[in-house]
Amino acid sequence: MLGAARAVLYAVIPAELLLGILLVSGVPLPGPVVVAAEAVVAAALALEAAVVSRLYRAGRKRGLGRRAAARAVRDRLVPPKVSRLMMFDLHGMVSLGLWAARRRDGVPPGAVAVPYAGGQNPMLLMWLFAMAVEAAVLEFLLRGLGAPAGLRWLFLVFGIYSVVFVLASIAGGVTRPHVVTERELRVRYGVYFDARIPRELVASVRRVRNFDEDGPPVEVDGDRLGVVVGSQTNVLVELAGPVTVVRPFGRTAEVRSVRFYADDPEAAVASLRVRPATRAA
Repeated sequence: MLGAARAVLYAVIPAELLLGILLVSGVPLPGPVVVAAEAVVAAALALEAAVVSRLYRAGRKRGLGRRAAARAVRDRLVPPKVSRLMMFDLHGMVSLGLWAARRRDGVPPGAVAVPYAGGQNPMLLMWLFAMAVEAAVLEFLLRGLGAPAGLRWLFLVFGIYSVVFVLASIAGGVTRPHVVTERELRVRYGVYFDARIPRELVASVRRVRNFDEDGPPVEVDGDRLGVVVGSQTNVLVELAGPVTVVRPFGRTAEVRSVRFYADDPEAAVASLRVRPATRAA
């Protein structure tokens, strides 16, 4: 039953999306086709509701709380990568709220925040401007071509989503800096990556100058982790032992060195060279 629910979920959602696009675009569809499609969707939703209810009750019987049972249902029905993408969007919206409130996530009192957003915001702002212009130009062209209002609204929604996505990326970098506390070094990349490294494993730290980091923003090469901003890293941390990190799409790796970018690398290095016992004293 679970396999059938997954198959139906993956098939019906794209089909319903396609049907919606055709309808708002003004494409005439025979009435029986629309009725049959909606009947299939209704049956699929009923199946999904039955499976969700069954999984949720099973989780509760195992002693899980309400939230834990709901998360267990999500994990059973939704592929891990899709689930992580959904969480990225959710955390991005949270970051927008934090940005508007001028607050930061995960920076407790006494901690040292190590910003890195200054290295990526100029490029993101250019993307933001380009996407806003693209949405406006596309609306102008579609209106000039006499496109149906539904189709214009559809492209406008996609354009607005693109703008909001870039704004959320900017907000994620601003509100989720790297963090140094007495207990750990927290290396982050917006809402996409968060590695916690115990301070006792930090063997050495020094400033570096790497301007040719052409890989993805979060890259693991052997036992070396790179968290790149604007093709740059400027702080290198060598570890006394391996640390397990979780990559953006869920794969794990053990690393023994970490290089990352900081807007003020000297301050980042200085905060890590102060030993926790000294700081506490």
